[in-house]
Amino acid sequence: MGKEKYKVAVMGATGAVGNCMLQILEERNFPVADLKLLASERSVGKKMKFRGVDYPVEELGENSFKGVEIVLSSAGSERSKEFVPHAVKAGATVVDNTSCFRMDPDVPLVVPEVNPHMIRKHKGIIANPNCSTIQMVVALAPIHKVANIRRIVVSTYQSVSGAGQAKINELCSQTKAWINGDKVDVKEFPYQIAFNLIPQIDVFLENGYTKEEMKMVNETRKILNDNSIRINATCIRVPVFYAHSESVTIETEKKISPKIVRDILCDSPGVTVVDEPYSQKYPMPYQAGGKDDVFVGRIREDESVPSGISMWIVSDNLRKGAALNAIQIAEELIK
Repeated sequence: MGKEKYKVAVMGATGAVGNCMLQILEERNFPVADLKLLASERSVGKKMKFRGVDYPVEELGENSFKGVEIVLSSAGSERSKEFVPHAVKAGATVVDNTSCFRMDPDVPLVVPEVNPHMIRKHKGIIANPNCSTIQMVVALAPIHKVANIRRIVVSTYQSVSGAGQAKINELCSQTKAWINGDKVDVKEFPYQIAFNLIPQIDVFLENGYTKEEMKMVNETRKILNDNSIRINATCIRVPVFYAHSESVTIETEKKISPKIVRDILCDSPGVTVVDEPYSQKYPMPYQAGGKDDVFVGRIREDESVPSGISMWIVSDNLRKGAALNAIQIAEELIK
């Protein structure tokens, strides 16, 4: 591309990720010449502030993309499936945050710290991976280069913000009701989420895993360009507002020590190591919220296998897990 400034459209602008995209575009001084905010009919007329200017929200439609050069999409899979092809036809390059195009062999699935070279292969669409996949591969990719990861076992502890603004509101209202001794209303989740864990994110598939769990399996293999890695994922929704946490154990072909892993991660872009367990220093969601990096700690040898490492990974799912990663892709694109 290589221009000075670009006409940018944000699809799903009024959602939690869309709001975060606007914030990060401003923080990182992305070269925006003109901005279009696109959402569903019910948001039309709403105004959103960007660089001190109020921009009106327009209804997302087939003809929304005239003159637009970059589209950042967080509008949901069905709406991406419907409208992204129209954006590409109009000449825009789309960074799509939904699961719609991720496993399409013609669409690059990109984490800029891991596989930025794939951006050059785009045909109008670049896919942003799942939030829990992104933070895991940012931490694991540099280890994979050194020691060749053969197996990953991951359990995620995913915040409610990963499911949208209505779920954030429900955790808030349920917490208040529970504390006050009032009736706890359940609308957004299948069960009460306040003071509870729900071991299901997305629908169950025939193999007994959820769609979210299989996203982690398939997307990790695609991003790392290695279909031979064996991956087992369990994804859990927890009563945390922002930031996802993951317990990750890997088995490597080449045995490496926890010290080597720490050294590798300390030199890796987008990673902050917080690993002083005897001083009670380790990553936690409330510290990661609002920050860009992936935080890694509790790095230790897995004593149950000959060549294993366990670690704890935490990252803000709305930032690195969604909006930030998309904007980093756009920054690479315009280079």
